[in-house]
Amino acid sequence: MIKEYRTIQEVAGPLMLVRKVEDVSFNELGEIELPTGEKRRCRVLEVNGSDVLVQLFESSSGINLRDSKVRFLGRSLELAVSADMLGRVFDGLGNAKDGGPAILAEARMDINGLPMNPAARNYPNEFIQTGVSTIDGLNTLVRGQKLPIFSGSGLPHAQLAAQIARQSKVRSADSKFAVVFAAVGITYEEAEFFISDFKKTGAIDRTVLFVNLASDPAIERIATPRMALTAAEYLAFEQDMHVLVIITDLTNYAEALREVSAARKEVPGRRGYPGYLYTDLATMYERAGRRLGKEGSITMIPILTMPEDDKTHPIPDLTGYITEGQIILSRELYRKNVHPPVDVLPSLSRLKDKGIGADKTREDHANTMNQLFAAYARGKECKELMTILGEAALTDVDKQFAKFADAFERKYINQGYEENRPIERTLEIGWELLTILPKTELKRIKPEYIEKYYPEGVKND
Repeated sequence: MIKEYRTIQEVAGPLMLVRKVEDVSFNELGEIELPTGEKRRCRVLEVNGSDVLVQLFESSSGINLRDSKVRFLGRSLELAVSADMLGRVFDGLGNAKDGGPAILAEARMDINGLPMNPAARNYPNEFIQTGVSTIDGLNTLVRGQKLPIFSGSGLPHAQLAAQIARQSKVRSADSKFAVVFAAVGITYEEAEFFISDFKKTGAIDRTVLFVNLASDPAIERIATPRMALTAAEYLAFEQDMHVLVIITDLTNYAEALREVSAARKEVPGRRGYPGYLYTDLATMYERAGRRLGKEGSITMIPILTMPEDDKTHPIPDLTGYITEGQIILSRELYRKNVHPPVDVLPSLSRLKDKGIGADKTREDHANTMNQLFAAYARGKECKELMTILGEAALTDVDKQFAKFADAFERKYINQGYEENRPIERTLEIGWELLTILPKTELKRIKPEYIEKYYPEGVKND
């Protein structure tokens, strides 16, 4: 029998203290009944003897300390899961918000999940094609990987996220692929952009969309990414699908965590964020991967905006320690009207070598990738020298590298948000750009690949 308590002692922002409570555990779900009969949900945040601190999912306004009742439900926050989730739009707490019926649950899963046992992990080694040259060609995404995108305020990470969700696929024909997209703390306009974009292109049919608006309570923001990951775990490990999880914007999640931490009067860590931010982020990121004995997999692309474009800010800094690389967006390229403005040189996919090669992409991929990186880096240096010392200070070869850097940004990085490039086309563009340089400078490519793939008679203006 579920007990009811009328012992609410205090309400402070999103937190509420209830006294003289029995047999309640951390993360347990609760229900508050107001004198009007209205019911609101809460979650146990801390148990201290018979005192319980709970976190409110909705507003605290109207809660009468004397007449309101609290009951604890004996279970944590759960998500009703089913294969019918594909093509549906949910709010941050898993309620349908597309006007359709509620999901007929095949199971109910605890949204907190469990990090994958390292001994049960399978190594990520299968290429995922996103159709974006800077990712596929230079910072390859591998099935089961965690590859965040670091952006800045005002940069087009939303368009890039929608493009990746729309275009991504595993190249083996028999693979079932799905996208779980979680929008955390976004504006109504951004939510409409994502929903209409997925519906317009038909991508919605293979997508599960969780939308938490900026006007929704902070506590819902903390639950949304976990709702998305729970849906992904069901589709991947129960339905044998390859699932790509895209979460935007994790900075809003961390801000909500800081708000709740401040309300609890916890000792703040760096920049006011709670000291357990690293652990908290890890409990989400480590749910991605491949499991031994399971066909499905979870690949994760978390997107976060760096306050003041600062890579040393706690959120990107801690994320970098947990994930396998990062894609960084550049304000300088954005000002040059290069889209998507991916800053190639500091971007990195630590698992890219595992997902490319003869049977995965193409035999020349690794060589051309290394050559393009090296040539672009040298070209950028030559352009800086040209700015400082003038063009006369450069050798003829240096001028060719400077020309290569400009063409690389214009033709390889810049592709817009509608063009879907197969990996073969990305590699072709790379080879075409390398014809700007003398063959003697292609020192990172095997001679047999130059013999086989070098395009003759290509004009590069």
